[in-house]
Amino acid sequence: MAVTIKDVAALAGVSPSTVSRTCKNNPSISEETKERVRKAMAELGYEPNFQASNLASQNSRTIGIILPASAKEVYENSFYLEAIQGISHYCNGRQYMTTIVTGQDEAEILDAVRSMSRSGKVDGFIILYSKKDDPVIDYLFNEGLLYILIGKATQYTNQTIYIDNDNLLAGREAAEYLYQLGHRRIAYLGSDSSLMFSADRKAGYQLALASHQLPVRPEYCVEVKNVSENNEEAIRGLLMQKDRPTAILVSDDILAVSLERVCLENHLAIPEDLSIIGYNNSMLVNCCDPELTSIDNKLETLCQHLITTLMGVLGGNEMPKKTVFSGELVKRGTTK
Repeated sequence: MAVTIKDVAALAGVSPSTVSRTCKNNPSISEETKERVRKAMAELGYEPNFQASNLASQNSRTIGIILPASAKEVYENSFYLEAIQGISHYCNGRQYMTTIVTGQDEAEILDAVRSMSRSGKVDGFIILYSKKDDPVIDYLFNEGLLYILIGKATQYTNQTIYIDNDNLLAGREAAEYLYQLGHRRIAYLGSDSSLMFSADRKAGYQLALASHQLPVRPEYCVEVKNVSENNEEAIRGLLMQKDRPTAILVSDDILAVSLERVCLENHLAIPEDLSIIGYNNSMLVNCCDPELTSIDNKLETLCQHLITTLMGVLGGNEMPKKTVFSGELVKRGTTK
């Protein structure tokens, strides 16, 4: 079996990206570390692919933006559109272009990432999601390619640069705000907990309830696979319970808009019968009547910091592995 960059990294006690940068004699790697990597390469008989290395070193001035696998959600969810807009704006300011990577499934995305990285068409990748056991992350890490996550790293956490919101704190503070308004039957409506942002927001909600000795009722925690699809049946099931909730914390504005629509169809007044808090403070908050209370995820600040970090790494600088921003609750007409 051929020796891989991952084998060298394991023997040298470094990350695959460090091996890759050593092969390119990147100044961000200390001479001591370079020597350790070179000794491991010699011991294993590893021959770096200098053709690929030369392609990568040509500096394409292009950044790949990887979206989650989806047939349509990424094209309908304003978070991804606003993130792409923000990243592109700050890349343009550095004379970098962006290219979008997406597909209907992970295999399609992985094929695109492989093709782009092998042809030297990108200098690095930004991943606009975080989930457990992601084969795209496995590939990028094992090939020593530069990538930065928006979201919490769950793989190779000590070697991965990621920029995130404090989603656990946001979920906790939102639920606490509903409690202070007098609500005791508080529900959670969110996307699949395999996505880390949703899992953390739900965990924060549960912590807030526990801090007030309120039970976390399973029937009050509803998750949907795709926030952009028709989730009316799941929402209706939450609202039509005999002991229905008086407030709902929603993990995404687009899902909160669907919740408002179902409320209107079932003659539930907002906020008199039901208070709602969304997340992202996206352009969708103004599409609701009343306007949606939502947690601002500071996406513009996040995008600016992300590009600053990425450019720092490309310039050979050591940058912080983890940066976390706190959100801000923006109160509007859907809470009372």
